[in-house]
Amino acid sequence: MPKSDFIESPEELCALAPVTTAPIRHHVFVCSGKSCSAVGSAEVIAAFEHQLKARGILFGREAKGKNPKGSIVLTECASVGFCAIGAAVMVYPDGVWYAQVRAADVPEIIEEHLLHGRVVQRLALLQLPAKGLAAESSPEAGATGANWEA
Repeated sequence: MPKSDFIESPEELCALAPVTTAPIRHHVFVCSGKSCSAVGSAEVIAAFEHQLKARGILFGREAKGKNPKGSIVLTECASVGFCAIGAAVMVYPDGVWYAQVRAADVPEIIEEHLLHGRVVQRLALLQLPAKGLAAESSPEAGATGANWEA
């Protein structure tokens, strides 16, 4: 693999990565792992993309119908460790992890959480940083304390 040159110029970096100059407020991750896919994560991703584009707030290239000055980044990702109760959606920088999300839930997440800063409690699994259960996460608990796999 050829080694690329390190770019020193902040201006050149910004030109190559326009996201650095966009007014990003949230980054939404939607799991498309095997279990999440089985419960409609593709439809959840499509609903986010369609509705964020319609509102003009989905960051991306204009050629793809997105807004280079959009405030929301949408990323499809692999398993995040709780696909058994997916579709999984994570919203950052808030650190909110939503579970059992369906396409019909997307308008509520956009309106309540992304636009008005109110977590959709009925879907919220946890918020990071999470306290967790001390007994289950202690070194003494070993591998038996954790019952999940990423």
